[in-house]
Amino acid sequence: MIYAPHLPRLGTFEAWRTAARALASNDIPADQVEWMMEGGQTGLFAQDGAALPAPRDISVPSGFVQLARQVCASRAEGAHELLYRVLLRCRGNAALLSNRADPDIARLEELAKNIRRDMHKMKAFVRFRDVSKPGANRRQFLSWFEPDHRIEELIGGFFQRRFGDMDWVIVTPEVTMRFEGGDLSFEAVASERLDLSDETEELWKTYYANIFNPARLKIKAMQSEMPKKYWKNLPEADLIPGLIANAEARVAQMQAHAPTLPPLRAERILDRLPDRDAARDIHACKRCPLSAAATQAVGGEGPQDAMIMVVGEQPGDTEDLSGRPFVGPAGQLFDRLAEEAGFDRAAAYVTNAVKHFKFQPRGKRRIHQNPNTSEIEACRVWLTAEIDAVQPALLIALGGSAAQALTGDGSRITARRGRVEKGLDGRPVLVTIHPSAILRAGPSAGLEEHLRADLRRATEMCAALQAAGVDGVNR
Repeated sequence: MIYAPHLPRLGTFEAWRTAARALASNDIPADQVEWMMEGGQTGLFAQDGAALPAPRDISVPSGFVQLARQVCASRAEGAHELLYRVLLRCRGNAALLSNRADPDIARLEELAKNIRRDMHKMKAFVRFRDVSKPGANRRQFLSWFEPDHRIEELIGGFFQRRFGDMDWVIVTPEVTMRFEGGDLSFEAVASERLDLSDETEELWKTYYANIFNPARLKIKAMQSEMPKKYWKNLPEADLIPGLIANAEARVAQMQAHAPTLPPLRAERILDRLPDRDAARDIHACKRCPLSAAATQAVGGEGPQDAMIMVVGEQPGDTEDLSGRPFVGPAGQLFDRLAEEAGFDRAAAYVTNAVKHFKFQPRGKRRIHQNPNTSEIEACRVWLTAEIDAVQPALLIALGGSAAQALTGDGSRITARRGRVEKGLDGRPVLVTIHPSAILRAGPSAGLEEHLRADLRRATEMCAALQAAGVDGVNR
């Protein structure tokens, strides 16, 4: 006998679970079951409408139910058959699901990954249009989306939580999701693509065209995150081919023109620097490619007569956006350790060996990358100008990039940590670890005490120099 359970478009997983429990608990082999979506044609030998055997208790490994819930939404051929076959195999074999070398398990994980990717794309590319009626108590919105798989029931809770303050309808080719008055409902109904154009689209397209940065264009990354199949649902998609085609010419045009005047917040940053002319040159710097992608150059900050100059690696994401050094997570950790060590952070001049943020785009995040030797050398002119202007008595090199810039050697920082070396210009350089290394290693590595000890030593060295009547070099 061939059983042919029919699975409805809504409640697919629940129907599959009920049928699978009845079949598996009665040891019905996988080759005697033909799973059908509602409305599909039954096979020649299948017993259409044949009653399923009475279910008995059955246990499955932890994690199978969640995996099955996702895979049941797949449109891939044989997905439900594969699920049932794995269900039969994993009874009494709890370790099966963790065996990624097993072909059935590898295929299940691949199908589940495709479902999660489809859900992510729906979260990213659903665009609501306001269809509120005059006098309505709640805002009303409408959207159209074409998922690759049957994910509506899996994703409905996300939109309910995210947009719980308004009524909305999301229409797909097979299902309409409604959230009205706080209630979420699903209706299996065929729908044609909706025309959702409105008067705000032209305003949005104008805004998008003006914020598009051709210097940061990464076509492969953009198509990976926003595949072309979704472009027809996005108002700005009409602009993208032209923006891509003209990107190279626009970058060349931007490079050919002189820098514009900095905004007022940049003026305030420049006022904190010891040499305003040098600071202006930093913001126009094109000595290495880092300036093309970074938001702005980030110079140093601190008293113009500081006895200690602290040199880090480069601005991070927070520093790049704010225009100030040592304000991100690593800078905040440095401030805390300095306070605990009795190091007067406000009396020190802080800067970086490289003035532009070097990063690798990854989705919406910008992942820090270490500057290379050529980038450190290209930025040395700005660091030298800061040292000449401040004339510190002691330099502190935080990490390999700073040690490379100040001593010419950026290697073996752990072994050199705590040592005072002679810098390239003859000044003493205290080599120590960078706070970001502490953040990466975690508190269990015990690196915080190393940096605290080095900051205490720097404080003691400056006190000794002041007692000897030395408050700087070549002053």
